Amino acid sequence: MTHPTTTRRDVLRGTVATAALTTLATGTTAAAAHAAAPRPRPGTGPHIGILLYDGYSLLDPTGPAEILSRLPGATVTMIAEERGAVRTDTGDVTVVADRSIAETDRLDVLLVPGGGNRGVLAAMANEKLLSWIRATHRHTRWTTSVCTGSVVLAAAGLLDGRRATTYWASAEYLESTFDVTCVPERYVRSGRIVTAAGVSAGLDMALYLASRIADEDTARAIQLAVEYDPRPPFDSGDAARADARLKERALRLIEDSQA
Repeated sequence: MTHPTTTRRDVLRGTVATAALTTLATGTTAAAAHAAAPRPRPGTGPHIGILLYDGYSLLDPTGPAEILSRLPGATVTMIAEERGAVRTDTGDVTVVADRSIAETDRLDVLLVPGGGNRGVLAAMANEKLLSWIRATHRHTRWTTSVCTGSVVLAAAGLLDGRRATTYWASAEYLESTFDVTCVPERYVRSGRIVTAAGVSAGLDMALYLASRIADEDTARAIQLAVEYDPRPPFDSGDAARADARLKERALRLIEDSQA
């Protein structure tokens, strides 16, 4: 005897259906009316492009993609210098870029992730990539970065004279190398440029961005939809409160894990 395959979407739909029946049983039809309302078609909302380059950190692009892809009608596209699989800084995972930079010239939102030293230094030295970032930025509503992606934006000349944030260990480099005032915040907005601090801060930045692209209620609903309610088992994620030994150990773990 075969059993039907159950997917997460089936479960979610079943949950929503149960909730709707419960609502109807109480005499309220709001849930049914909402279900019958027309939904935004994919592509009718913001066009969001996330740049991938060899050696990026996995959560930098994928965390914000999880948030921003839930915006009504949004299209999220992974973009690289060439189409195809692009490997992370650890060398263990690839994400597929569906479009090349030559095929992409207009975006509502551009996101540049950070990565390991090898990947970021190569991106900073890649004038083809930097030229594309500059050209794309001219037409975006928002240009954003996660982690050391802000260093790539700075190399492209987009952060001159601005406030920004970055990975805690890269803050001194960002300030001393470029005309940037580094701010130790989870995310920093400077005009239509929003930079996020290290790795997980991209989730916070994406929720802020969702509130600006849509509205706060939509952003709050997305946060609930993805159940982003961080309660880490350790209180050690703030570099400002970490001792030198832990910082050294953290950087060693990052370095040792990179391919």
